Amino acid sequence: MELDTNQQTFFELMRAGLWEKEVRLLQCGKVDYDEVFRIADEQSVIGLVTAGIEHVQDVKIPQDVVLQFIGTSLQLEQQNKDMNVFIGKLIERMRNVGIYSLLLKGQGIAQCYERPLWRASGDVDLFLSEDNYKKAVDYLVPLATDIEKEYKYNMHQAMTIDSWTVELHGSLRGGLSSKIDTALDDIKKNVFCGGNVRSWMNGKTQVFLLGVDNDIVYVFSHLLTHFYKEGLGLRQICDWCRLLWTYRCKIDVDLLEKRLREVGLMSEWKAFGAFAVYYLGMPYDAMPLYSADAKWKRKADKICSFILEVGNMGHNRDMSYFEKYPYLIRKVWSLVRRCGDLIRHARIFPLDSLRFFPRIMFNGLRSAVRGE
Repeated sequence: MELDTNQQTFFELMRAGLWEKEVRLLQCGKVDYDEVFRIADEQSVIGLVTAGIEHVQDVKIPQDVVLQFIGTSLQLEQQNKDMNVFIGKLIERMRNVGIYSLLLKGQGIAQCYERPLWRASGDVDLFLSEDNYKKAVDYLVPLATDIEKEYKYNMHQAMTIDSWTVELHGSLRGGLSSKIDTALDDIKKNVFCGGNVRSWMNGKTQVFLLGVDNDIVYVFSHLLTHFYKEGLGLRQICDWCRLLWTYRCKIDVDLLEKRLREVGLMSEWKAFGAFAVYYLGMPYDAMPLYSADAKWKRKADKICSFILEVGNMGHNRDMSYFEKYPYLIRKVWSLVRRCGDLIRHARIFPLDSLRFFPRIMFNGLRSAVRGE
């Protein structure tokens, strides 16, 4: 994909921040840093770009630009500190009444970054066994100020507690295909029956996370769920890259390949692997199952075009219809947009787009019927 000057500068700075390495911007030409900030904001990677600015070697970036990036990153740092405190208190509070959970994505995967507090935070996602999921819903709903509709198939309940969005997950399912969901159910058994976890010391609270090999599969499948359904951002791919990099010497590559082939996601893995190497600067020898074949680079270019267009979590898309129209019309509108995305994705992954289409449509219609 041919990047313009501002996009090129953005990627140069993000790569420098992602891997904490020197960068030179003179070859980029005249840069509109307001545009660079806008792209970083819509992709939720301002912290990474700010870190990258510290590594610029050959040009002097205007002071007002530097201060804008630093100010936003310091706000992000404080938000992350506050969230970590909230997570520690919430998990301890739940343990005190016999409810045990793991933390998914978010602040757990942030620990794979050189500067965890400069990663844009999201929601607090807790993963629980079925019994603990039911107990958590009963315990936390009375404490919430806002409660969303529960998704039965995914066992997903979102709510707001002390201004933080907390999402309870009784499964890891993404609804792309029955094969993928079955594999994710097997990971759930491996976690809760086999005890395959790792942990992060959040202050004085030990927070449990998915074991590395399981987390890699889950993070990648979740990334694809957003790609096919809602809109994928660079932050999610950066998370995947940092997870792979941090545990590069501990990954069971044979197991990973076996799982990817069983669920039919090898093409996606190789295409996103090419994207990570070409656009994000991921060292190719740290990307498991990487292929330098030119066809994966072509697919990476198309992935990049889509990501820059839609923004993180569909940031750039017009969502005003959520406020204008009643529930069923909103659902129809979402389904139409989803169909358009699937047609576009068919240019990148033709067979899988067709394979995932029926399941995505079925789940969407089922949710509409249930009012989810």
